[in-house]
Amino acid sequence: MADEVVLDRSQVKKAVQALQAFLKTQPSTNSLLLDEAQKISVQFTLWKIPKRAQTIRIPLPHGQRTDTDEVCLFTRDEPNMTSEQTQRFYKKLLEERGVKGISEIIPYKMLKAEYKPYEAKRRLLGNFDVFLSDDRIRRLLPSQLGKEFYKRKREPLCVDLQSKHLARDVQRVVQGTRLSVTNKGCCCLAHVGHSSMSAEEVTENVQAVFQTVLSKIRMKGPVIKAVHVKSLTSVALPVYCSDLNHLAVLDALQSQKAAAKKQTKKKPSKGRKQEDGTAKRKEEEEEIPQLVPIETPSKKPKLEKPIKKNPPQKVSKPAVKKAAKSPGKRPKRPGKTAPSGKRKAHKAK
Repeated sequence: MADEVVLDRSQVKKAVQALQAFLKTQPSTNSLLLDEAQKISVQFTLWKIPKRAQTIRIPLPHGQRTDTDEVCLFTRDEPNMTSEQTQRFYKKLLEERGVKGISEIIPYKMLKAEYKPYEAKRRLLGNFDVFLSDDRIRRLLPSQLGKEFYKRKREPLCVDLQSKHLARDVQRVVQGTRLSVTNKGCCCLAHVGHSSMSAEEVTENVQAVFQTVLSKIRMKGPVIKAVHVKSLTSVALPVYCSDLNHLAVLDALQSQKAAAKKQTKKKPSKGRKQEDGTAKRKEEEEEIPQLVPIETPSKKPKLEKPIKKNPPQKVSKPAVKKAAKSPGKRPKRPGKTAPSGKRKAHKAK
């Protein structure tokens, strides 16, 4: 893929010169820093959204950071040493190895103790431009730094502090760039220089980024649709645009995928085929049962009438029991009772 796609150097140089001329006419955002350099970036537009996210680290022939950029280094805690002693140990190590440009060294214990609140983490994020980390503690940093570092894409870059060529490795990491290819969109961006650099240096950086992305990106078929050069305040200037011939290649790939999906849907599995064959054989082997007429009698037999039984009569409970339920009242005798005056007359007779 890298042999087929070629970036026009003259077109890149024209775009960079036009961008630098535009940035000179723009006022500086900070009145105290009139000569503040603005970043120049390369924007890649892909033909399709990648399935997986990827971070590509790209070394540049010319450093894309200024001398005023602040660099912070996170180190591991040395055994039997306090945080201050660990700072002195690594400062001496960097001086012996010839490493320059490191503004501050923060051991892991100090990071946990002093930068635990959210406001302290935001202050740390705003004080430095680049963050480096010891390769031995890279897995411990996400839980201590928080989401804000990774949302702004300011996560620390790993460095092997035990390397024999430490100065060269740190220089490559700090002055290089990286491209974060996400699976949420088809555009990605990488910083390649600043407005204080010459047009020739920025052009060489753009070409280096373009060739590295083509060789390291994990995608098949035609990858890059367009490339633009821009800054934070400018319009994106086109540098490369893919031919429409790539559309035929993409259509062919899509048609092949659709045909493969259709074949997988049409072709039943072997187990299903065997089940269908056995079911058909069973249906053929089964005999259709013959219908036999049933003889019905000419006369209906007389049905015996069921004997009616007298329903059980309801027996009324005596009033004595009902009266006995209510305490304090005298139970009444069953039957009619004559008044007391008539009884006396009847006895006299």
